[in-house]
Amino acid sequence: MQPQLNSHLFDPWMIGSVAVRNRVVLAPMSGVTDLPFRRLAHRFGAGLVVTEMIASRELVGDSGDSRRRMAQEDGVVHVVQLAGRDASWMAEAARIAEGEGADVIDINMGCPAKKVIGGYSGSALMRDPDHALSLVDATITAVSVPVTVKMRLGWDENSINAPEIAARAEDAGAAMITVHGRTREQFYEGRADWNAIRAVRDAISVPLVANGDVATEADCHAIRVASGADAVMVGRAAQGQPWLPGALAGRGLGPSSAAEIVDVVIEHYEAMLAHYGTELGLRCARKHLGWYLGLHCTDVPAEMRAIVMGSRDPKAVIAALSQLFLNCENLAKPSAYGEAA
Repeated sequence: MQPQLNSHLFDPWMIGSVAVRNRVVLAPMSGVTDLPFRRLAHRFGAGLVVTEMIASRELVGDSGDSRRRMAQEDGVVHVVQLAGRDASWMAEAARIAEGEGADVIDINMGCPAKKVIGGYSGSALMRDPDHALSLVDATITAVSVPVTVKMRLGWDENSINAPEIAARAEDAGAAMITVHGRTREQFYEGRADWNAIRAVRDAISVPLVANGDVATEADCHAIRVASGADAVMVGRAAQGQPWLPGALAGRGLGPSSAAEIVDVVIEHYEAMLAHYGTELGLRCARKHLGWYLGLHCTDVPAEMRAIVMGSRDPKAVIAALSQLFLNCENLAKPSAYGEAA
């Protein structure tokens, strides 16, 4: 892959009045993009990081979990993603987020999870554009920071309405639109339809971010050509490699040796214990440790995997990680650094 194909991704851009340093965005992922993960992704060069989805009513109710999800470090553009079905709750949650330092409020109209759509939030909103737009209106009216919207192509293949909703959201004042190239009914099955996102590009003039199955430099080029998007969003491909968005943006800051990779893994692990407390942190960290092992260290002996994934002693986990990674033979695979496989 020739580097100049993605030189566009190096460029800064604007979301309303907010400057963004490059055009690769880390997607909001519930249970994944907490503060420790976002901190790493930003340090390794991601242009923008977004909080996990936060339920608007829970934030208004001063839920400790919601406040923890909303935490951000100083000096990092703070994008808070809110979900909900009630305009008044969305407006009040947006005011709270702005008061806590949010630079951008993102409205979730894309989450396909059953527990979210069962509450008529997330991608379920796309079945009722008028109601969805009432949430957009209320949120924009409530705050002075830019408001953005993340959505899917539609509820199913018979109701591809992202272009209509995106255009109406822009008319209401939305500063950016992100589109995942699947319908809700597809969930994460098959391949994202990058070409279908082009209809949204044709319908709006504000920045468009394209999302879905972006994992390599070649993907970045192909999705931009197909969709006409201004920026790309990386989601599941960043699991186990928080440096990936920055690598795709050409920042070149990712680890390049066994010692550097294990340092990142241990730093991430310790940060999660500090963020959540030891008991909850141990549980939350396991999936991340599993992703790190699966991507970078195969053929792990069963007894060592049991320590990493099951031990309640952080010192034992760290010792096992150090031993495993420093003896692995398949570290630093090209695809883990955003290169075409």
